[in-house]
Amino acid sequence: MKNNKTCDSPNQNELWGFSNPRDTFIQIYISVALGVVAFLGFCLLRPRWKGLYAARKKQSHRATALPELPDSFFGWIIPLWKITEEQILASAGLDAYVYLAFFKMAIKFLSVTLFFALVVMKPVHDTHEKKREDDSKNNSSTSTFIPAHSLERLESRSNWVEQLRAPAYDYYQYTDYLWMYVAFAYLFTGLLMYLIVSETRRIIDVRQEYLGSQKTLTDRTIKLSGVPPELRSEEKIKEFIEELEIGSVESVTLCKNWKELDDRVTQRNSVLRKLEEAWTVYLGKRRVERSLETLPVVQPRPPGPEIEYDEHTDEGSHLLNDTDRDSDHTIPYARERPTTKIWFGRFKLKYNTVDAINYYEEKLRRLDREIKILRKKDFEATPLAFVTMDSVASAQMAIQAVLDSSPLQLLANNSPSPADVVWSNTYMPRSKRMLRAWSITGFIGILSVFWTVVLVPIAGLLNTCSINEVFPGLANVLKQNEVLQSLVNTQLPTLAVTLLNVAVPYLYDWLANMQGMISQGDVELSVISKNFFFTFFNFFIVFTVLGTASGFVSLLERWGEQFQQSASKIAQAIADSLTGLINFYVNFIILQGLGLFPLRLLEFGALTLYPINLIGAKTPRDYAELVQPPVFSYGFFLPQTILIFIICVVYSVLPRSWEVLLVGLIYFAIGHFVHKYQLLYAMEHRQHSTGRGWMMMCDRVIVGLVLFQITVAGHMAALKAFKRTILIIPIIFATLWFAYEYSRTYRPLMKFIALRSLRRAEHSDLGRDIQEEAFAPEREAWAQEGQMQTLDEARERGLRFENPSLIMPLDDVWIVNKSARVDGSSAASANGEEDV
Repeated sequence: MKNNKTCDSPNQNELWGFSNPRDTFIQIYISVALGVVAFLGFCLLRPRWKGLYAARKKQSHRATALPELPDSFFGWIIPLWKITEEQILASAGLDAYVYLAFFKMAIKFLSVTLFFALVVMKPVHDTHEKKREDDSKNNSSTSTFIPAHSLERLESRSNWVEQLRAPAYDYYQYTDYLWMYVAFAYLFTGLLMYLIVSETRRIIDVRQEYLGSQKTLTDRTIKLSGVPPELRSEEKIKEFIEELEIGSVESVTLCKNWKELDDRVTQRNSVLRKLEEAWTVYLGKRRVERSLETLPVVQPRPPGPEIEYDEHTDEGSHLLNDTDRDSDHTIPYARERPTTKIWFGRFKLKYNTVDAINYYEEKLRRLDREIKILRKKDFEATPLAFVTMDSVASAQMAIQAVLDSSPLQLLANNSPSPADVVWSNTYMPRSKRMLRAWSITGFIGILSVFWTVVLVPIAGLLNTCSINEVFPGLANVLKQNEVLQSLVNTQLPTLAVTLLNVAVPYLYDWLANMQGMISQGDVELSVISKNFFFTFFNFFIVFTVLGTASGFVSLLERWGEQFQQSASKIAQAIADSLTGLINFYVNFIILQGLGLFPLRLLEFGALTLYPINLIGAKTPRDYAELVQPPVFSYGFFLPQTILIFIICVVYSVLPRSWEVLLVGLIYFAIGHFVHKYQLLYAMEHRQHSTGRGWMMMCDRVIVGLVLFQITVAGHMAALKAFKRTILIIPIIFATLWFAYEYSRTYRPLMKFIALRSLRRAEHSDLGRDIQEEAFAPEREAWAQEGQMQTLDEARERGLRFENPSLIMPLDDVWIVNKSARVDGSSAASANGEEDV
């Protein structure tokens, strides 16, 4: 098919969303080939590398009760599919349950909309597209189209012949099929609202009973901020809370300025690793050998002679080296001890070379002495405390009440898990945290402008006309080679945007961690918010404006004129741009669903980084960290998932909507399966699981719903159907009202635990009932051991709200041979010790 459009005026076919289907077929071929290779590779490697692909199953206590997946090539698919929601809730927690529920809601919506798109909208669009093509050939002088039946009716009356020269939109706007847009805008809006409310109600019921039935330390603890100076002691806080007569206080942890102690512990960890590295080099061997279940990368041996060892010894003895066999090892011959440089003097320009082992051991000994002294020191109290009540009901009453009449004083909120607390931020002044938060927010605003500059050339690649304005020679080459033109106009922008969406979240994750939030759970929600802002605004909004099918340069030139004329022209320009970009978004979703989801299942990133991390690993501690389960961060996966769902909603009634809805349905079906496996078997989500992300998902979907309605109105405005456009305005206001009522009604129930749920939980005990129903074979053994607990109760067993720097054991080095260390240290004692 030849591309006959010119760069002087937009091609009308492109305005209506028609493009060369070759682009889509090439994207399908590339994505399917990539996905099939990745999926087959996963099926082949999964039973061999269980240390990687079943890391959570092997190391997490709650995951051990999940069914063992067969080691056959495809035999694991059906057992994974049969895992119930109760098992997901019991093994992976509420966050995983809620995350997968979003995929199910998207599948329900896209299934219904795809049915109507194929049965109703596609036949109507195909019929009227053919009429437009025929009319354009017969009336090439007109700027728009006249339906064939209108033309026949006009020709039957001789006194209307002159009206053929009138603008065709005067007749085109009265065609009956335009009512289809209004009807389906109302239908799809109502359907999505119904799904949001029904799924939210179901999640609230599960959440209230699940959290109400468990008695974790976190659920019984309140985070009390804004503590006034006169109450900054644990005894006074306990007395104040108990005077409120809401329950007894079990313990109080008043946060203090532990910065000096934390700095010493950080220094100790750094010195400890350097000492372990020095001992590993000196002993000349690494005790941790590669497990055949991890990765097939041969670990290099350090310089020096080999030492015989029993290969059948378990991995724990390799790491801890507390067996009698190891205690008999000695160094085969005198080996040169490692050295290090100590820089001193002005500007640190002079140095002495000293024995590294003696230097770091002495430094470690002095740090241990300082840490023990600092642990006894009475630090300055801060306005933050963690108050643990005797029951969940008492904590919830305190959280849901106003404790003090002074503003910003004695504010009770939900507490993070002890493992989630970022203790270095607990003593950061509130003014400093606010300054960081606003500074990073402003920096993200500056980044938004920067990303716009980056996306301009990517948007230009979508169109040969835009390329012609910058690189005329390249545009001529592309016009002569249709396959190369498809690759440049379609595959290259899709790949560039995909890589940008993979890289940028790491920057925003770092920024979120710099804001000074108290818990990792809050950091994760902030990452979700920031990354969604990037994907939605910088990728969808800006990219849509700059990547219009007729060229972003000409669009920017027209925008000023259209803004002066009327607001309807702006809506029309946005609708035209979205219609012209439909091919790009279809290709983008195809690549994400068919190509990249199988790569996520294969854990391509871990496969790529493992050899790099392996090269840098030197000590047993480094090797132990290599086999830890990967962390599943919702902040990296959820924003793009929400964006793709919004894209599907926005395009649900436009021409060729069935293509977007079909690939979107495939994306969410594959994504649900892939993430189900990762959350249950391969990856670990370590934050306290409360399902708080659901409201963020629904809020952003509602934003996409409003954008969908504006798009439909703009599309009809482009067809001069102004009366029908006006009928869209009521549902826009109805959606805004729905958003307000939805937030006011359901948000408290997704934030707090209802007191009625706590009383009802005394009889229902849903969390443990789920454990019993989901894991019946293990029920008897767990009951005998007293381990019938929910996921969060099992995680928090033995934890308490204390800064780890105050209670962590000052462990010795983790090395190969302790006896060799003692002998080597005594042999080298004559060398002297450098003053630290």
